Amino acid sequence: MAKKASRLTAEEIQALVDASESTDPEPEQVVEVKKVEFVELEDGGVRTQTSESVDFVLDVPMTVEAVLGMTDLTVREVLEVGPGSVIELDRAYGEPVDLFLNGRLVARGDVVIIGDNFGVKITEILVTSEEMGPGSPA
Repeated sequence: MAKKASRLTAEEIQALVDASESTDPEPEQVVEVKKVEFVELEDGGVRTQTSESVDFVLDVPMTVEAVLGMTDLTVREVLEVGPGSVIELDRAYGEPVDLFLNGRLVARGDVVIIGDNFGVKITEILVTSEEMGPGSPA
C-alpha cells in the first residue's frame, strides 16, 4: 500500500522559519565591472574564416556511404543469399546514388569506374552553406 505524504505541522513550519532567520547572511560579494571593448571586424563587419580556424577538425574521421539502393528482406531471404544471388533494389539502372556523411544525406552522384575500383562522381549537393554552419564556403 502506498505511503501517504505527510504534511508539516504549524510548529515545524515555524521552526524552519526561525532557523532560516537566525543564520548569518552571506557577506556581500564584490563584483568587478569592466567596460567592454569591441574589435573592429574586417570586410565591412563580416568576420572571415581562415583555414587556420578549422585546422583542428581536419583529421576527424567521418563515415561516407554511397547507397545504390535498398530493399526489405525477411530473415529467410537473407539466409538464402549466396554467391550468384541477385537482390533487387528500389532503384533503376542509371539513377543517381545517395551520398551520406555520418548518416546524413548530403549529395547525389553517378557511379563511375576508376581502374579496377568503383567511385561516385558528385552531380548534386543537397546541403546548403547555411546548413553546414558558419565559415562554410558559399
